[in-house]
Amino acid sequence: MPTILCYGDSNTHGTVPLTALGRFARYPKGTPWPDILAKKLGEDFTVISEGLPGRTTVHDDPVEGGKRSGLEVLPAILPSHAPIDLMLLMLGTNDLKPRFSVTAAEIARSVERLVLEARAMIPGLAVMVIAPAPVQEAGVLKNIFEGAEKKQENLNLLMAEAAARQGCRFFDAGAHAAVSPVDGVHWTPEGHMRFTEALLPRILEYFECVARNN
Repeated sequence: MPTILCYGDSNTHGTVPLTALGRFARYPKGTPWPDILAKKLGEDFTVISEGLPGRTTVHDDPVEGGKRSGLEVLPAILPSHAPIDLMLLMLGTNDLKPRFSVTAAEIARSVERLVLEARAMIPGLAVMVIAPAPVQEAGVLKNIFEGAEKKQENLNLLMAEAAARQGCRFFDAGAHAAVSPVDGVHWTPEGHMRFTEALLPRILEYFECVARNN
């Protein structure tokens, strides 16, 4: 039974678009995209959701605190779920916050660093790099993501290049899911569904390829 690990931030966690700072809610079970993916794949697959709101690629968050660095907690998460057949890696949105002062190129390189670290722990781990849907500077998160719209230009292309360098498959979430105008960051239920429906054939294609080569 193949195991798929979904490693991401609040949109993997299933955070509802925010209407007030500090007032967080999570979609009910079955709505976030990892849950939809698990249902569509069926009992022959195990889908693990590892999404944390505010998670970055490699940065500690001096404002929100907590274990927000995806790099820092990766050594605990990967072994706890091993063996893993495919890692779906969708991070980079929170790196766009001005407090981190990084460029799109640096965000893509940080994702690449995560791939390298993951494979150092699990040699040969298959990874699909997913470029997150572009944010909008809107609603209660407008100031927190100030400048993000400009900064994220070409981020999907840079992530695609990083994935290619590491021999990873690539998927562009922004081609299928758009953020909610309520806060400019989080997805609607329809966005979760559209994203999953587009992603599913790519995942099945990967496992069919593996089966043919075994």
